[in-house]
Amino acid sequence: MRNSPVKGGLALAGSLAILLASCSSTPAENDATAQGPSTYSTREVTDGTTTFTVVDNPNGGKTLSMAKDSAFGLIEETDGDVTYAFKDMNGNDTLDTWEDWRLPAEERAADLAPQLSIDQVSGLMLFSGHERAPGDGLTDAQKEYLADSYLRNVLYAGGNEIEPVVLWTNSMQAYVETLANDDTPYIPVNFSTDPRSDAKDSYAGASGGVSQWPALLGLAATFDADTVREFGDIVSTEYRAMGLANGLSPQIDLATDPRWSRITGTLGEDADMAAEMAKAYVEGFQGTFDDEGNNTGWGEESVSTVIKHFPGDGTGEGGREAHTDSGKYAVLPGGNSAGQLKPFTEALASGGLMTSYSIILDKDGNPAYGNAMGSAYDKARVDILREDNNYDGVIVTDWGVTSGGKTDPDAFIGTSWGAEELTVEERHFEILKAGVDQFGGNNNIEPVRAAYDMWTKAHEAGDLEVDADTRWAETGRRVLTNIFNVGLYENPYQDLDVSLEVIGNDEFITAGQDAQHASIISLKNADGTMTCNADAANYKDMTVYIPRSYDTGHTGLFGPGEYSEGPTIDVETAEQYFGTVITDEAETNDDEKVTSYTAPDLSDVDLVLVGMNNPDNGGTFTSAGMDIETREFYPLSLQYRPYTADGDNVRRQSLGQDTLDNGKKENRSYFGNTSRISNEADLDAFERAVKAVEDSGKDIPIVTMLSLSTGAVIPTEFEADSDAILLGFGVSDASMIDVALGLAEPGGRLPITLPKDMDTVEASFEDIAGDTDPYVDSAGNSYSFGFGLTCGGQPIE
Repeated sequence: MRNSPVKGGLALAGSLAILLASCSSTPAENDATAQGPSTYSTREVTDGTTTFTVVDNPNGGKTLSMAKDSAFGLIEETDGDVTYAFKDMNGNDTLDTWEDWRLPAEERAADLAPQLSIDQVSGLMLFSGHERAPGDGLTDAQKEYLADSYLRNVLYAGGNEIEPVVLWTNSMQAYVETLANDDTPYIPVNFSTDPRSDAKDSYAGASGGVSQWPALLGLAATFDADTVREFGDIVSTEYRAMGLANGLSPQIDLATDPRWSRITGTLGEDADMAAEMAKAYVEGFQGTFDDEGNNTGWGEESVSTVIKHFPGDGTGEGGREAHTDSGKYAVLPGGNSAGQLKPFTEALASGGLMTSYSIILDKDGNPAYGNAMGSAYDKARVDILREDNNYDGVIVTDWGVTSGGKTDPDAFIGTSWGAEELTVEERHFEILKAGVDQFGGNNNIEPVRAAYDMWTKAHEAGDLEVDADTRWAETGRRVLTNIFNVGLYENPYQDLDVSLEVIGNDEFITAGQDAQHASIISLKNADGTMTCNADAANYKDMTVYIPRSYDTGHTGLFGPGEYSEGPTIDVETAEQYFGTVITDEAETNDDEKVTSYTAPDLSDVDLVLVGMNNPDNGGTFTSAGMDIETREFYPLSLQYRPYTADGDNVRRQSLGQDTLDNGKKENRSYFGNTSRISNEADLDAFERAVKAVEDSGKDIPIVTMLSLSTGAVIPTEFEADSDAILLGFGVSDASMIDVALGLAEPGGRLPITLPKDMDTVEASFEDIAGDTDPYVDSAGNSYSFGFGLTCGGQPIE
């Protein structure tokens, strides 16, 4: 991999310069110096839907863009022999502080914030729900929240198809220009995104033209902060080329409970390593790098980051996830609040920070911080940032924390944990009092207007020291600072031709593939099953067997569980490597669900590849660990076969307890109950492959390719019969096969411990790293934090 970030030194830069130069230009003046033009020039660019004017300033000045028919004018300023252009965004023919791109973002934001109306700042407090790019222009609902609710923070949640995204972001930027007037200063749209570059993420990473990388835990598995920084450097460039300037990432909760479903979105279990990599991630996304790899600060390719979920949301009781009622309580039975906080306090250069959903309790079941409410409502938690660490960035709630509960029972997603009795308006008020700036998932200005009135009334009554206007301006300044930092006031539009050239270019694709290989962990390689430096031609005449499996899915907020079935490794991908790929025959019922598989004759088979996903307890929105109909709690398990939680180490009395309608406390313990794994068939597939090899009478190597997308797996059910085991976090099947065949070397090490059994998991504390006994394999290797083998089978030092 490279030794430094690449944003400033791309081989592609030359071709992009030629492309930009080929655009039609109309110089404001024809005078030029030997060092380059001495004045700005203008040109028109169109994406086929939106036409905009681009202003190229001389001498390293900022590039400007605005709609072709924009009401904005240009203001000229001369510095020596050089004439620069600035956008006159309020039509007063004066270069105001907030219009001067030479000034620091903080100074410009402080100038503009007091000029905004209360409604405009209230709109900046909104952070939209999950939006998508329609193929035929903006929807009426999108125009409504932009115009009537003054919303400017838009979360894009669609795929990575470049053209429709660029057309949509450009058209929305053009629309909000038309909303500016004398009483409503211009604010561009700040488009945000969740991570969208994971090679195996069906959300977005597997679609479109972006470079594909391992999941965040895979980046952690490289044990190399430079790889994380390079990832941020490249991916932020791709984001900006789609018009996205804010990343709702990185997720830096510690992975201290192996059952937690969001482990692969973290940087592992070790606080020190997670902190180092979180800093590198923020630097890679927010920085701009010169040819020598030096960070020169914010630039046109910068993406502001939002570290999450403060103060750490990986300690849900029993490993349960806080998106649903099943996991609303996080616990600190080991008293490790400092460890959970460390990645956050080390990465506070981030432009933003997102709070966690959870009610956080100590070892006795009492509030660990200020109150028994979610983090957005708890001033004591927010004060750790604002007071103890002088954090002045934007703090946003996680999505839906003002929804649901007794006063909003029809909400689709409601996570107002601890505030269920408050009205929606009261929730907004309490969150603002805690020091939070934005409301994730809220497109409606009305509750924020109501909160303003509540604040005014409380201030007049002497209950609040700061008046509402001052408090609103404070958030306005913070939000505007991020918008100024990434240059949206200067250049909010994207040239589609340039975007198509930049996104997913060969250099970016190669970097992502290299990172995938470097993240893959070789756990076992008996008798040199996997070799080094192999030739792809060696496998072209080989026959490989890949078994099939199915997953019955889990019912959740989005409907019944979705049944899926097929080969455990993509056959089309495998056919790129091997001469013949065979798989099982399946018997199905009238519902087209598999009732039985029959393995083929392996007499002519040279290799068996078995893909296995981690045991599936249910995803983020499935109430995993709690039966929705009966409210019976059950254990989240790291094994495929049924696990009954009746051991001595199982917690009989939960730390988190709801008060029921009858006044009694609800015990959320799962003692005596049994797990509900939906893909037990993965282990069936492995065992079917083992038996087929035995029946063949041949010594056919079995390579297990384990993919973790949720909690860590216990290898005891398949390790002994595997000749080799590879572990990947969000990597493609092709990258796994590359390493399995010796076409690329494994470079990863375990960023989490793989426990030996469920008993050691039950004995561990949700908030403590490394307190489970690791699995020890048949070769005597301990699957503890930091373990991984070279392609030659030796432990990586």
